[in-house]
Amino acid sequence: MIRTLAVALFIALAVILGLPWLILWSLVAGNPEVMYGTAMKAIRFSNRLAGIRIRVEGLENIPPRACIFAANHASNLDPPALACMTPRRVSFLTKRELFRIPILATAMRVAQFVPVDRASREAATASVDAAARCLKEGLSFAIFPEGTRSPDGRMRPFKKGTFVMAIQAGAPIVPVSIVGTQDLMQKGKWTLRPGSVAIRFGPAVDASEYTLDRRLELLARVECVVASGLPADQQPAQPSPAASPSPAE
Repeated sequence: MIRTLAVALFIALAVILGLPWLILWSLVAGNPEVMYGTAMKAIRFSNRLAGIRIRVEGLENIPPRACIFAANHASNLDPPALACMTPRRVSFLTKRELFRIPILATAMRVAQFVPVDRASREAATASVDAAARCLKEGLSFAIFPEGTRSPDGRMRPFKKGTFVMAIQAGAPIVPVSIVGTQDLMQKGKWTLRPGSVAIRFGPAVDASEYTLDRRLELLARVECVVASGLPADQQPAQPSPAASPSPAE
């Protein structure tokens, strides 16, 4: 509990006292890189306060151009853990509700995070289209294709939107397996536990080789790689209903 309170206090002070100046700098400079880089340093410091150690594997699998990092989602720790350990700026498809938080909402807009209204299929499609345009302009994304956090740490079936977006942008997808976060911050709880997390970047899959009518093949291929990097207790409970990749792939 003490670790959680220390992290919460540090983040609150950073957002209230530091973030407004970084937003202003980003607007004057026309570039959010300083703000983003400082935020990532703050997240890494928060991890140390919480006693969370993150091990990264497979950085050599990240392509030099803009891509999508597609990861499993077992905890609220996943987005900051993945962002701070990815060696480039990434954007997120972010719940619309988070854009109601003062200061943070402005920072996310400046950093080109894309809001998503999951209650509206039409709005969600528009968000995917907006993200695809950002990808084409050279901004990478970190996305959790399950669409929501797993209640027990086991990977759930992926949804199609991420793969439509990748095909539209002709961008590579890097499968990412995040191991252990569900034990450090469980769904429905806000207390942090110290411990270790592993983030495994798998071999990139080139979505430009797929057409929209083969999006389920792309989904299944990426889903398989993500699952293969997870331990037994995070493996999917049931086989994915998505179409299996063809033997040629």
